Amino acid sequence: MVSDPIDRLLDAAESGKSIIKNRDILHFTYIPDTIQHRTVEQEQVTQSLLPILKHSRPSNLLVYGKPGTGKTLVVKKVLSKIQERVRKSNFPIKLVYSNSKEETTLYGLLVSFGRQLGLGEEKLPPTGLAISEVFKRILNKIDDEKLNAIFVIDEIDYLAELVSKTGKDILYQLTRANERLTQGSLALVGISNDLTFKEKLDPRVISSLGEEEIVFTNYDVEQIKKILEERIKDAFIPNSVEEPALNLCAALAGGEHGDARRAIDLIRVAGELAERQQSDKVTKEHVREASQKIEENKEETSLKSYPLHEKLVILAIMKAAGSSTGEIYSSYKALCKTVGRDELTQRRITQMLSEIELSGIITGRLVHQGIHGRTKKYKLTITPEMVKKTFKDDLTLQDII
Repeated sequence: MVSDPIDRLLDAAESGKSIIKNRDILHFTYIPDTIQHRTVEQEQVTQSLLPILKHSRPSNLLVYGKPGTGKTLVVKKVLSKIQERVRKSNFPIKLVYSNSKEETTLYGLLVSFGRQLGLGEEKLPPTGLAISEVFKRILNKIDDEKLNAIFVIDEIDYLAELVSKTGKDILYQLTRANERLTQGSLALVGISNDLTFKEKLDPRVISSLGEEEIVFTNYDVEQIKKILEERIKDAFIPNSVEEPALNLCAALAGGEHGDARRAIDLIRVAGELAERQQSDKVTKEHVREASQKIEENKEETSLKSYPLHEKLVILAIMKAAGSSTGEIYSSYKALCKTVGRDELTQRRITQMLSEIELSGIITGRLVHQGIHGRTKKYKLTITPEMVKKTFKDDLTLQDII
């Protein structure tokens, strides 16, 4: 008798054959009791924020490092430790955290801060106010309640980009907020994955934002292995992850750019794959499979999130592989006609190509053309199948694909 595929999976789940005993530990938001290989950085962040416990304003702080180097983890842990002590004192301190990549708009980011300070919807509606008015209401709240606030802006490089696109100098205003406060104070902690992001800022902002700076270096393969061992010990049942699987995880994540978050993601997905296959061990094969799955998901998510014109540019590159900016623009214009949309200027499309290149979905190289100067030629780094599969649900693009 052929068993029902649904029943088979449900039976397995019910019989409790699970090698992962605590999934939360394998999520990147989990804060472990001890953060490995980050003692110095924990001390530096704590020292930087200490003045708030002595009732004075800390310096603004910038924390740099590649993704997965423990920046957010350390800052959040220091904040929670300070918060514990603040509860015991009557000095009004507010520590608020927001991620500017997740908020996507300046308005959303400021409202998120306002909410954490205790401003309700009647004072701060989800839409409809001018940015300057939102900011004013936040400062009034700090002033009225004599709050000493620390605003943590994670992925602050995204905010810097938003600022340059919208022309709103919110970062400048945030760094100058204390001049407008009569009581209470505001300090900023910026966390950035991009070491060069300061180059994009207004020089007036740089001096006041980076009063103190801490750089988190990449983890090496050995350190990532130790971090993984700790997480595996708490998350998996004993002896369910083979040593070669652990080594491969550390090598894949460490060899690329010392990214512990990627290593933890890998072991989690590998564990889930092993469970699905009813295996009682996580093997190297599971890790390889997990790596492939994560890459595909990342590219798909990235492609799906693009607005229409970016998608048209990607399709134009696909149709005119290895082409110069000019050829891509012609191809893009033809596609705009097909879908009945007004085209953007060539200058904007050139800019867009650079932005898409940063995501790694396309790659460009400069080609010298003798007397005609230089041109940049672009091609996709992913398969045309992946593009078609991801875009096929977009109604506007169905005719082209």
